[in-house]
Amino acid sequence: MIDIGANLCHDSFDADRSEVLQRASDAGISKIIVTGSCVQSVPRALELAQAHPGRLFATAGIHPHHAAEATREGLQVLAEAATHREIVATGEMGLDFFRDFSPHSTQEKAFHAQLELAVEMGKPVFLHQRDAHHRFLPILKEYLPHLPRAVVHCFTGNAKELHDYLDQDLYVGVTGWICDERRGRHLWDFIGDVPADRLMIETDAPYLLPRTLKPKPASRRNEPMHLVAVAQTLSGVLGKPLEQIAAETTDTANTFFGLR
Repeated sequence: MIDIGANLCHDSFDADRSEVLQRASDAGISKIIVTGSCVQSVPRALELAQAHPGRLFATAGIHPHHAAEATREGLQVLAEAATHREIVATGEMGLDFFRDFSPHSTQEKAFHAQLELAVEMGKPVFLHQRDAHHRFLPILKEYLPHLPRAVVHCFTGNAKELHDYLDQDLYVGVTGWICDERRGRHLWDFIGDVPADRLMIETDAPYLLPRTLKPKPASRRNEPMHLVAVAQTLSGVLGKPLEQIAAETTDTANTFFGLR
């Protein structure tokens, strides 16, 4: 399986990153896309991917929480990183009006700038959207005709949002949110509407530890080996064998990120 989004540069992995990667391999996670989400993490994500050729890859972007970093100098960091083959997508980019860690206008400016860079670099786009659909989709639609592919990562929205994205031929990433009976149960009603060739899975580690894990880990830190739990929940929701979920999402991720 392929974990399309893991924040492996997070400092919670500094003490045992090698062990984390080994556990992922033992669990059948063949490839991991390391998320670059700020000016500081992008070079680290690239370096990590270069240290594990063929197994780790990376993205280069500025998360909306860090939107103020989308200066000329910050965007240059992303552009330089994106010239390397290990960078397989631009992002994480988008809008987050839930946390509001950055002013909306600053987020939108950063989103526009990164989409322009993605068009220039010819890279797929790794997207973040939370409580901002009404602004996110109109901005994105300006650039979609010029982008190769785009995935809405960590989808947690409603059925209308999902179908709006599918109507634009977007891909969808599902995390352990779907394993949470308190917050993610609504996804069960419509996630089956996503065609198999547009559905991918991810952990968003170290966040979103699946609540279905038994026994529950002592640490709340999520890690790529727990991608299996996401696939198991999807298997039950979609009524497909786990092996089929693994094969389909792996094939879709290989296609989306050009990993073949």
